[in-house]
Amino acid sequence: MDSNIVMYASAIIAVLIVIYMLIKKMDIKITLFLMGIILIFISMGMGNEIAIKGFESTGSFLLDPLQVIVAQFKQTFGAAGFIVLILGGYTAYMSSIGANEVTVNALTKPISKIKSVYVLVPIVFLLGNALSLVIPSASNLAIILLATLYPILRKAGMTALTAGAVIATSATIVPTPLGSDNVAIAEELAKHSSFAGLNVTDYVFNYHALVSIPTLIFIAAVHYFWQKRMDKKANLRAGAGNDVENVDAPAIAVVSGGKLFKTVYAILPVFPIILLLGAYGVQMATGNTINISVEVATLVSLILAIVCELFRHKFNKSVLVKTEAFFKGMGDAIPIVALLVAASVFVTGLKSIGLVDQLQTSMQQMQGNGLDFILPLILVALTALIVILSGSGTALIFAMVPLIVPLAVAAGISPIAISVPLGLSGNLFRAVSPVAAVILIVAGTVKADPIAIVKRTAVPMIAGVVFMFILSMIMFL
Repeated sequence: MDSNIVMYASAIIAVLIVIYMLIKKMDIKITLFLMGIILIFISMGMGNEIAIKGFESTGSFLLDPLQVIVAQFKQTFGAAGFIVLILGGYTAYMSSIGANEVTVNALTKPISKIKSVYVLVPIVFLLGNALSLVIPSASNLAIILLATLYPILRKAGMTALTAGAVIATSATIVPTPLGSDNVAIAEELAKHSSFAGLNVTDYVFNYHALVSIPTLIFIAAVHYFWQKRMDKKANLRAGAGNDVENVDAPAIAVVSGGKLFKTVYAILPVFPIILLLGAYGVQMATGNTINISVEVATLVSLILAIVCELFRHKFNKSVLVKTEAFFKGMGDAIPIVALLVAASVFVTGLKSIGLVDQLQTSMQQMQGNGLDFILPLILVALTALIVILSGSGTALIFAMVPLIVPLAVAAGISPIAISVPLGLSGNLFRAVSPVAAVILIVAGTVKADPIAIVKRTAVPMIAGVVFMFILSMIMFL
């Protein structure tokens, strides 16, 4: 059988199986591992070498695919994986000491003083995105905002659907070096010769933020006009004395102490970002490089948080017992690392059967013909399809990360022109899916059909994707 037929058939079948598993919300990690192993076996049957630089065979073709998994785990844990674990631990510790809740309360409290209902729409959207720095999970953030902010919005006169739509779109594309997806993307980009030595801080502040910040402002404006139009169309009058639905509030830890304690605890969850921004600002202002990695910034913040806890609890031994939450949080982040490794194994299989080389050959004719935007556009369209059907944005992003550099090289374009649209579109399209967890949570709370919420979120999010894509192509192609 012709090797090209075997290559294309096996690649198409493998990709379709992965897409099916994503849509069905099944465990994508095992699927990626299995498909990667099968593709590696196929590549060896074709007489190809395993596409890992410096790969050392076990001497048995039956064990070599498993050796690929071991090699990828070692490589991932030595780089992006360790950062993800540290961040998972720090987020868990911040929750355990109540610092995340203090930050949420501090930022949401001023909202009650704003009387203009529709002015609140863009403000709450931007505020929610700022809070996603502290609580990166869209579902968890929505639950907290529904408990703390939703009643305030309803008392201010905001309609239930408008308030629900804004909360459902709270966790989207805020630029943060603490985001596990950004960590993974930066690690992959560093493999490209043009971005050697790139760290997640550089990626976020030099590239991601240039697109994500204007996009967030644009979406906030679209939200304002769209929610106003939809309320008018449905004959829902803002400020018409809305009754506040009963919302089951999660158990929120209360931090005791005066203003000093509450100020410090409100800052702690974002202190790693403050350190990274400070180092970045010093470098921009003086030209002197201060090498503060995400790991170091997080560990410094952890030590500061433990010291604060010791003072707050008067050096009670329970403070040190509570630090166990950090290590448990690291354990909870293991599935993300496993997903990164599984995606790498899958892509190794695609490389080994020769698909990436074939892509490079077929795409060369597009270079210089003004069609460089085609590949990013195809990836964004594919992201839209899968995310809307599956409701998961991050799983697809992690699965696609190892393909960013190979696809960019194949198309002859900058990897940034792929990474930014891919990462941002996945997070934006999540709020357009009627089966996304965050949409279902909001719909259940406001007692509305998920489709009714999606009608409120679709236009701002899709408009944001279009704006983001055009801006990315202008800046990075």
